[in-house]
Amino acid sequence: MSNLEFDPHLYTASLDDREDHAPGDEPEESAGHWVRNANLGLGFSIVLTAAAFIVAGSQFIYAPAIPVALIVLAIAQMGVHLVFFLHITTGPDNTNNVLALAFGILVVFLIVVGSIWIMDNLNRNMMPMEQQMQMQP
Repeated sequence: MSNLEFDPHLYTASLDDREDHAPGDEPEESAGHWVRNANLGLGFSIVLTAAAFIVAGSQFIYAPAIPVALIVLAIAQMGVHLVFFLHITTGPDNTNNVLALAFGILVVFLIVVGSIWIMDNLNRNMMPMEQQMQMQP
């Protein structure tokens, strides 16, 4: 038989590294790995939170740049939470998690932008309060 007709891995019940895995089915890792990751994430979170308080309460940064610095620290904090606590990575087993996260961000974006659009439209089309008060009997 040729190699194309017979592949011993197809006909044996032995498990090897080529075995297919379902999304989210990750290999077993030691408990120490999870504890180390959680502690590392906690450390990063504490450092970023302390940095935000220091930036907001001191004169280290030029005053008009403080909101930008706080936004950068907030985005870094979200990244730490996504990676260390929610275990969102770009690996092939996390495709569903990344798509769910992207869909959630899209929904929140649409709700916020839609609400702002509706409020702006109402603000432009409503009668001024002075005219409403004059129309009352």
